Amino acid sequence: MFKIGPVEIPNRVVAAPMAGVSDRAYRHMVQLFGCGLVFSEMVSDLGLVYGQDRTRQLTERSGDRPLALQIFGSQPESMVKGALILEELGADLIDINMGCPTPKIVKNGEGAALMLDLSRAREIIREIVRAVQVSVTVKMRRGWNDEDKTCIELAGIAEAEGASAVTLHPRSRSQFFSGHSDWELIKIVKKNLTIPVIGNGDIWKADDALKMMEETGCDAVMIGRAALGNPFIFRETVELLEDGHRISPPTIEQRIAAAYQHLELACSFKGEAIAIRQMRKHLAWYTRGLRGAARIREEINQATTRPEIHTILDKVRSEV
Repeated sequence: MFKIGPVEIPNRVVAAPMAGVSDRAYRHMVQLFGCGLVFSEMVSDLGLVYGQDRTRQLTERSGDRPLALQIFGSQPESMVKGALILEELGADLIDINMGCPTPKIVKNGEGAALMLDLSRAREIIREIVRAVQVSVTVKMRRGWNDEDKTCIELAGIAEAEGASAVTLHPRSRSQFFSGHSDWELIKIVKKNLTIPVIGNGDIWKADDALKMMEETGCDAVMIGRAALGNPFIFRETVELLEDGHRISPPTIEQRIAAAYQHLELACSFKGEAIAIRQMRKHLAWYTRGLRGAARIREEINQATTRPEIHTILDKVRSEV
């Protein structure tokens, strides 16, 4: 267990916020598999302020606690208003996104673009910390380009302005998700701060998480893309970090059972029609690497009802 402010996190394994992925069903699913802390998809400050239904839907919860609701924007005033709304909606933590690299975000001065304007980043952190009662965290990248190490300064600013933790994904904005993350920067940031530091980037299996913690001294690890269709990685990582046990990879039967479980959660939260459309990518991830995966994916993409999906998954299971 570790703490972010007064919030107790049951273990040191955290699920990354991923746009189009980290909805209620996904968060519920990974916590069932042992994840200690979940983050929402990033939520627009203006969407919250203007009461957009689609934005509010990103914050819906179902007992997924502790939950960090992540906000993005570029203007201190609207960011504060949005953060206050997230607090009213029951956020255990409010996370400020200062790392998203996508063009449509950075062109508005949001996400990773805030690393180019540290005075504005400082003001946003300061004003949100002052405005809300819950603890505030900041997620960042290494900087704008590969020569940039702005994360060291920004992490110091975050602590000085009252943030309770920082998450560092030490790839630059220009890297997006290519190349390798520089874990040495996580080590430097951890050495410079007294608040918890969560390390993110290039954790593909439980042993990677253990290696990151040993090499950097970070307080927790954040797992992103490796968990797509693979919630088992959270249980595997918790077991390794806490007890030194290595769990065998899931069987095909277990993967299909998890796919069923995730589908049922999505249908219960969103209704069948919406859930089937949104689950297609998840089901493709659950069946990735199986014999006939391309055919399975094509059949899933054509399915429109839960019984059709069940038939496809039953067929996969019978062929094991």
